[in-house]
Amino acid sequence: MIVCVGIGPGNLEYLTRRGEALIREAEVVAGFGTVVDLVRPLIAAGTTVIPMDYRDQSARLEEMAALHRQGRRCVVVFMGDIHFSGFQLLERVERAAGGAVETVPGISSAQVLASRARVCFDETTLLTFHRRGDIEPFKAHLLGALEGGRNVIAIPRPWDFMPRDMAAYLLAAGRPAHQTVEVWENLTGSEAGWSGSLSACAERDFSDLSIVLFRSLTPLPSGLEGAL
Repeated sequence: MIVCVGIGPGNLEYLTRRGEALIREAEVVAGFGTVVDLVRPLIAAGTTVIPMDYRDQSARLEEMAALHRQGRRCVVVFMGDIHFSGFQLLERVERAAGGAVETVPGISSAQVLASRARVCFDETTLLTFHRRGDIEPFKAHLLGALEGGRNVIAIPRPWDFMPRDMAAYLLAAGRPAHQTVEVWENLTGSEAGWSGSLSACAERDFSDLSIVLFRSLTPLPSGLEGAL
């Protein structure tokens, strides 16, 4: 099978040992250019490397799948965890392969953020806007989760729904201007963290390597504090 490997949030110290072994043993490594560049130190000499971007990804995946049909061991590398922000790419890999592929989960930036910010996944909704197509239902999910008293960890869409756009959307929908927002950039790399109000976030620009935490305004029910 073609193997899809989540490489973690960007620092190779967060790559699993199985993921590293699969990359080192691969005869073909494919993935978005920035992700391939991160794992280049692990790619063996003579390995076929197939970098791709949003415009040519389908054609490049077909190229990789053709090599797989010739018997080559193929790995597709994903940033973070395949089953969070990488799920649409996984579906494209499956289409190119003509069936199921093996997946090796990685550590997502959402997991690292939860650790840095000390939030519990049981009380948190995870959302990714890093997807093509209509994101209006996901915006509504973001608003509904906050109105339901949950924390939200969200990955922005780089081209049109960045942290300031999220904040502006929530303000327009009636969320309190004082709601706390944390924006973390380049987690596990040269990290930068910012914390402020929803209204302040709507006035700031952040990099594409951002992930956002909206903290709940609703206190936990009695007895649940520190449940984990």
